[in-house]
Amino acid sequence: MGLLQVPFEVHVPAVEEEVVPGEAPEQVPQRLSRIKAAHVAQSVETAVIVAADTIVVDQGEILGKPRDSDHACEMLRRLRGAEHRVLSGVTVMDAATGRCLTALCETQVWMRAMSDAEIAAYVDSGDPLDKAAAYAIQNPTFAPVTRVVGCPTNVMGLPMCHVVRDLRRLGVTLPPTLPTRCKIQTDYRCALTGYVLSGLSAA
Repeated sequence: MGLLQVPFEVHVPAVEEEVVPGEAPEQVPQRLSRIKAAHVAQSVETAVIVAADTIVVDQGEILGKPRDSDHACEMLRRLRGAEHRVLSGVTVMDAATGRCLTALCETQVWMRAMSDAEIAAYVDSGDPLDKAAAYAIQNPTFAPVTRVVGCPTNVMGLPMCHVVRDLRRLGVTLPPTLPTRCKIQTDYRCALTGYVLSGLSAA
């Protein structure tokens, strides 16, 4: 959010991040992001709210945050050397008017073939225990990802192009060079920048 160069506050909504039986993976983060935005809107009057939820999907199964260290190791062993999907739902809401925009961003991620010892050391660091599928793409020591197709900041939990597009649709003034700074910050080439931001004039 600091890349946006606008004032912001962080609010943590007390929302249960549960999956509804029969719900498609693509629906889960969008629904939860709307619930989070609506929850925060109850406590503010004039703010523009950005709420997000991110899940990891491997072979059709949703992987949430690990229950404990053993579960984190299990997840990482499952994902290593293979591809999975990261889905984020982002809701931007004008608390004053109630206008709400929700978008879905999907990224394909390939993990490196990490060893059991590397996984154990990473889990012992505590870093993966509060993250979907037990990893952080931005961790410089563990560096779990070898390839990304799509938005890299989506894997971190907040697809910036989608945020920029929808904030501008709601009338928020933002610097024009954010996508360039986003690429520099993440060190990944984002294939979605032009495609997503080309839809700025859409309602």
